[in-house]
Amino acid sequence: MIYNIKILDTKVLSDNWYVLRKITYEYTKKNGTKLTQSREAYDRGNGATILLYNKNQKTVILTRQFRLPTFVNGNETGMLIEACAGLLDKDNAEDCIRRETEEETGYKITDVQKIFEAYMSPGSVTEILYFFIAEYSKEMKVTDGGGVEHEEENIEVLELDITEAMKMIERGEIKDGKTIMLLQYIKLNSIL
Repeated sequence: MIYNIKILDTKVLSDNWYVLRKITYEYTKKNGTKLTQSREAYDRGNGATILLYNKNQKTVILTRQFRLPTFVNGNETGMLIEACAGLLDKDNAEDCIRRETEEETGYKITDVQKIFEAYMSPGSVTEILYFFIAEYSKEMKVTDGGGVEHEEENIEVLELDITEAMKMIERGEIKDGKTIMLLQYIKLNSIL
């Protein structure tokens, strides 16, 4: 156990896109020993993600887009299949995910259910991600989706059978952590 955390110094290493800080801190271990360590923390704000599902069709809505970090880490095309998501900016999580859902997928949803929240990479990133699910129908489709032009998003909207989506995880075609968590939640809770 760690006790008595005290921040000694914080240096901004980069504030180009988001903020990367080097933080030096002191803490007291359970045996009373004091230690000083330095770590880097990337602050990009908090986010929200959602899985849209259709009970009658047994389908889900996912997206596919280019993700540079996956490309530089061996993903040949850099394309990633994932659940709709976005940064909160100054919105609350529920308002954010409604906005992102319409921008990315083209579906205008009203009833969303928050299922949990999680740190996705707590060793280096400050972000908490709020997880939602919502039912969709064809009548809720108001645009083609694809993202927002001024954000230079280029998002493909996918409607997949839930059984196929689960097989895509097994085959390594879906590798995004938040998406896997949402798909497993839907299956474990017998929603689809």
